[in-house]
Amino acid sequence: MITIGKAINMGLRRALTEDPKVLVMGEDVGKLGGVFRVTENLQSEFGEDRIIDTPLAESGILGTAIGLALRGYRPVCEIQFDGFVYPAFDQITSQLAKMHSRSLGTLKLPVVVRIPYGGGIGAVEHHSESNETYFAHTAGLRVVTCSNPNDAYWMIQQAIQSDDPVIFFEPKRRYWDKAEIDEAAPSLGLHETRTVQEGNDLTLISYGPTVRTAIEVAAVCAKEGRSVEVMDLRTLSPLDLAPVFESAQKTGRVVILHEAPTFLGLGAEIASQITEECFYSLDAPVLRVGGFNVPYPPARLEEHYLPDLDRTLDAIDRAFAF
Repeated sequence: MITIGKAINMGLRRALTEDPKVLVMGEDVGKLGGVFRVTENLQSEFGEDRIIDTPLAESGILGTAIGLALRGYRPVCEIQFDGFVYPAFDQITSQLAKMHSRSLGTLKLPVVVRIPYGGGIGAVEHHSESNETYFAHTAGLRVVTCSNPNDAYWMIQQAIQSDDPVIFFEPKRRYWDKAEIDEAAPSLGLHETRTVQEGNDLTLISYGPTVRTAIEVAAVCAKEGRSVEVMDLRTLSPLDLAPVFESAQKTGRVVILHEAPTFLGLGAEIASQITEECFYSLDAPVLRVGGFNVPYPPARLEEHYLPDLDRTLDAIDRAFAF
């Protein structure tokens, strides 16, 4: 059994071994192994030239990575916490996302930006944000997130192999979740939605840290005689919604669960597309469960902010009430 954090470490090690142009850079990623120990022991194996401890300057990290990518390297940048990415926001959205288009396709930017995101660890301000929508909204970036060790192991390698920039969101409160991994071959491509478990009565869509919550919700519903299909998006940009449409047309009811605020969140876009594509198959409006449209609260209040089993079950009850 391997944790998500360890699986990412293993995936990075394999990518570093197979391609000498891959390097890892970020604050404390080397000697310390990262604050979550995701890059532990990599510097001792691959040296300080490939596992690079940077200054506390996110804009500098991304600017340097862009330059390295233009010279043929494949840098993997770690942003220590989700809320620390904003100093690098201009580099990511104005340079990294646009340079391929600006050069009429002649330049490639194979940069991976790893961002531990979400709450649930009792942290202070700027350490518990779900800011995936900013990047999914930005054309030119690929945005993905894993929810289990096997996906973590393969998706980080697939992201590194991409010639396009990839924002790789890691659900930090799930770093210690354990499961088996298959080191032989990936079961899905980087941009494919996964059906976690099949059902007939309602489709429950989630990604990242809330996939485990969705599985727990489905188990409770099963005891109540309701068959819930659980879907893990995995890819936030581009979205892979064909399996979602198929599921919605089968079940007729859809609830979308994510940790980010529901206002202008990924759930709003997904609900809109489901409504446009599956309107005549729906028996109820598409409902969303997520964070509230307020700054992330202090640690002692985060359990009231994060979408949980009870709030999701309430939405499912409302879906069945129509």
